[in-house]
Amino acid sequence: MAEYLLYALAAFVLIQIFYYLYFFTRLAFYTKSSNYGSTAPGVTVLVCAWNERENLTELLPMLDAQEYPVFEVILLDDRSDDGSEEYIRENIFNWKHIRYIRINDQFPHITPKKYALTVGMKQAKYPVTLMTDADCRPASPHWITAMTSCFAGEKDIVLGFSPYFKSKGLLNWFIRCETFYSAVQYLSFALAGRTYMGVGRNIAYSKSLFFANKGFYTHKAVYGGDDDLFLNEVSTSSNTTISVEADSFVYSKPKLTWRTWYNQKRRHLAVSRYYKLSNKILLGALSGAHIAVWILAIATLAAGIVTRDFFSLQILGAILGIRWILQWSLLLTINNKLAKTVEWFSCFAMDFALFVYYLIFGFVTFTQKKNRKTWN
Repeated sequence: MAEYLLYALAAFVLIQIFYYLYFFTRLAFYTKSSNYGSTAPGVTVLVCAWNERENLTELLPMLDAQEYPVFEVILLDDRSDDGSEEYIRENIFNWKHIRYIRINDQFPHITPKKYALTVGMKQAKYPVTLMTDADCRPASPHWITAMTSCFAGEKDIVLGFSPYFKSKGLLNWFIRCETFYSAVQYLSFALAGRTYMGVGRNIAYSKSLFFANKGFYTHKAVYGGDDDLFLNEVSTSSNTTISVEADSFVYSKPKLTWRTWYNQKRRHLAVSRYYKLSNKILLGALSGAHIAVWILAIATLAAGIVTRDFFSLQILGAILGIRWILQWSLLLTINNKLAKTVEWFSCFAMDFALFVYYLIFGFVTFTQKKNRKTWN
């Protein structure tokens, strides 16, 4: 029994090793090819907000203080009723680069955030648009420079990284782990010419690319997906690059309760059903192999103990040892690039936590029927 389980386990470990070597090594050993700050196109920063007054009081001064030659910040206030409008109008003349657009309309054929972003695109003065959210904080006053310096040659899209602030607690730890591993995937896939998503908290693309592809038209009524579904359609093997400069990071505030995080993640994952088939296969194989490895490892361990098959247990240890050494060496190298988002000593716990996560949300994604209709 243990022998057959080991064969199956080895097969799924080989699948994971393929992803590690073909995709993840690209990010682990990535070095920026363009010169830092070599290009300085005019940039429009777009920020969508709905009842975010508290966050805007922190974010807007930080954006206005960005050290970049030519840029503007457009705040798209979508029907806020928390005093955001009053705050902006009282302080707008204190900022050099902030423009304010109040959105009072809502339409059944397009979701509120996608409508707000489309309005912002039409109003943008400059050829490059850079997106973030109201609850985000740029790591540096050189954020715009770090992101836009990656536009070179045929590049029309720059994917950035957006880690979450660290705090105490299991939820915060797991959110950081899942965010880190998601970034490992979408950044590595982009470097391999297989871009499938970015994060709306930190992404830049040309205004011309947006309108040449009719913006969010094909998925305008889908809640979410303004970052990943758009990229799923318009990214190619040659028009997308990434930025992993520390100055380009944008930190975000994580959810504080398991329920709010679960609802947010369920909405995000629901969008993945609209991905290209090739993306679904690649991502499904990676997460499926992760689940299978843990199930087969536990089953082999149990069978070996019950039958006292110590040779099988030794083989099991060797297979998992090879897997973990390769996995951890790559992930820790990438982790050092990505602001040391995850504590180095928690790699094993993260591996198991992701197994549980994939198991639960694989079932949730497969069974849920409709997106939850919320703004953010």
